[in-house]
Amino acid sequence: MSGLRPPIAPQPTTSTNGLALRPAPAGLPDPNLSPPVIAESGDPFAALRVVHLLAQVERGRPVAVAALVDRLNATYLDWLFSPTVVLDAVLQLQANWMADYRNSSGIVVADGPAGPTVTIEDTSRVDPWIVRQAERLAAECRARLADFARRDRVGGEG
Repeated sequence: MSGLRPPIAPQPTTSTNGLALRPAPAGLPDPNLSPPVIAESGDPFAALRVVHLLAQVERGRPVAVAALVDRLNATYLDWLFSPTVVLDAVLQLQANWMADYRNSSGIVVADGPAGPTVTIEDTSRVDPWIVRQAERLAAECRARLADFARRDRVGGEG
């Protein structure tokens, strides 16, 4: 087997704080598992997921909030969305629509036989508007992540 060299043993690495690390033992499981997240009202990460889904629903037809909850829970397996959280995000979106367009026809929340429904207006102005709403929420998420990254202690005293 000419031309093949024996593997080079990995060298210990030193991080910026002087901590020397050796290679991980064989078979060590990946620690990058995400804990479950219970979606909360007012959380931009949850709201972004709701708005992202609403951007894709059929326009001009009522959609049951329960169906939105089911889709969110099936899409984001490490999240748990409740009807209250989804409805709160929809109502905030409706309030933003009313503030921007001064009418309530863009996003209509109503009681249906199986619970609350949401109907999104079928016009060309909805898509660009809902993209801006999602961009605003994504920026808020990035700001929270940046703020978290700036703190170097759990208590935020860093």
